[in-house]
Amino acid sequence: MLPGGWPVRLTHEDVVCRPLRTTDAALWRDARERNATWLAPWDATVPPGGDLRPTTFDGLVRSLRRQARRGTTYPFVIEVGGVFAGQVTINNVVRGSAMFGSVGYWLDQRFAGRGVMPRAVAMVVDHAFDRLGLHRVEVAIRPENSNSLRVVEKLGMPEVGYAPGYLHFF
Repeated sequence: MLPGGWPVRLTHEDVVCRPLRTTDAALWRDARERNATWLAPWDATVPPGGDLRPTTFDGLVRSLRRQARRGTTYPFVIEVGGVFAGQVTINNVVRGSAMFGSVGYWLDQRFAGRGVMPRAVAMVVDHAFDRLGLHRVEVAIRPENSNSLRVVEKLGMPEVGYAPGYLHFF
């Protein structure tokens, strides 16, 4: 295990958050394709010329592992009862005096409304505070995304501000 508690498996009842693996490719792709319409309005996009992401899932996982070793990103798969259900990631981790990170997540629609995402986010945020030493996490949510707003409301996360243009959407 790397300093800061990575890789780690977090569990609460039937919800498990574990590191993203290359063997998740088919499950991840299937969930994203099956939920394309459900997720599209909330997925941030990359402005023209700004996309430097890996072009394969294996490349993505390798890149995320490197970032995890550097302590800047922690990608978790969400499983419910052993079934792939989505992803929650702490990224853009800043160390030094700031000690914060951003939390992003998505969930297969089949699991929506069952309290899965609040439990997953709570486990990951607790890990960020308790093991990674972060002092603050932020969740950027589009104001019209009522499902995501409910997640942070259930967790008692305060609204700190409104940041127009914070994420790129097309």
